[in-house]
Amino acid sequence: MRIVISGASGFIGTALSARLLGSGHEVLRLVRRPPAGTGEAYWDPAAGQLDEAVLDGADAVVNLSGAGIGERRWTKARVRDIIDSRLRTTRTLTAAMGRLGTPPGTFLSQSASGYYGSSRAGLLREDAGPGRGMLATLCVDWEAAAHTAPAGVRVVTPRTGVVLSPDGGALGPLLPLLKLGVGGPLGNGRQYWPWISLVDEVSAFEYLLNSSLEGPVNVCAPESADVNAIVAQLAAALHRPAFLRVPAPVLRLALGSHLAEELVLANQRMEPARLMDSGFAWQHPALADAARWVASGGK
Repeated sequence: MRIVISGASGFIGTALSARLLGSGHEVLRLVRRPPAGTGEAYWDPAAGQLDEAVLDGADAVVNLSGAGIGERRWTKARVRDIIDSRLRTTRTLTAAMGRLGTPPGTFLSQSASGYYGSSRAGLLREDAGPGRGMLATLCVDWEAAAHTAPAGVRVVTPRTGVVLSPDGGALGPLLPLLKLGVGGPLGNGRQYWPWISLVDEVSAFEYLLNSSLEGPVNVCAPESADVNAIVAQLAAALHRPAFLRVPAPVLRLALGSHLAEELVLANQRMEPARLMDSGFAWQHPALADAARWVASGGK
């Protein structure tokens, strides 16, 4: 397939591009600087600018653009940037598709587990409604923007959880601390994180590009785990202790209450029901498998 990707230089985008190229697909990366070669094309989503000819002949478009959610405190300006960087890019892509006589057949536009809000009881399958909070509202609007794609385009909105990687990824500064033996659970550790290994994340995206699934798809591992279990398994795989718990008040003080509550302390026991029902196979279905993969440096 010929696949156009926005956000291709990001954490997931870099791994996905490599995976798709390795599978024999043609990948065109959208960039906001002068293109470095034939594998890149310029766009300016902040201004809503994208030459629709870039998408002409593409089989699929993958939208991974967006400012980092947990990289810094949520000031009003930062929250606006988090929102705008997602909605503007998505609308720029769907508008360009709409100007084509024959748009790409598939639009895979990233969403997140934040759709379900910061504190939900029970298993969260794709038919669960949205929760409350900034991230939930954003994800609702983000998915709605994806569905402004032209009629006939198969729209998929993967709700991704915490992506585990040897390079840290969503674990941020926690993984280096665990490697030093000075890490530990966050808050009481009983909050569920919908985790998935990076290799399974990109495998799921490639699977969704080739499948007939559409609409929301929970992208996480089939095994549920709370933060206590995730930290314990990672520490065990690294052969390090993990007893230095970071209390919730300290997290709220360090990160800001809204970011801490909606991202780090959020309880989301998400289940990948549609992936399981469709026959997707995980390389790391169990947390112990993923922890060993992370500890081995991805080998």
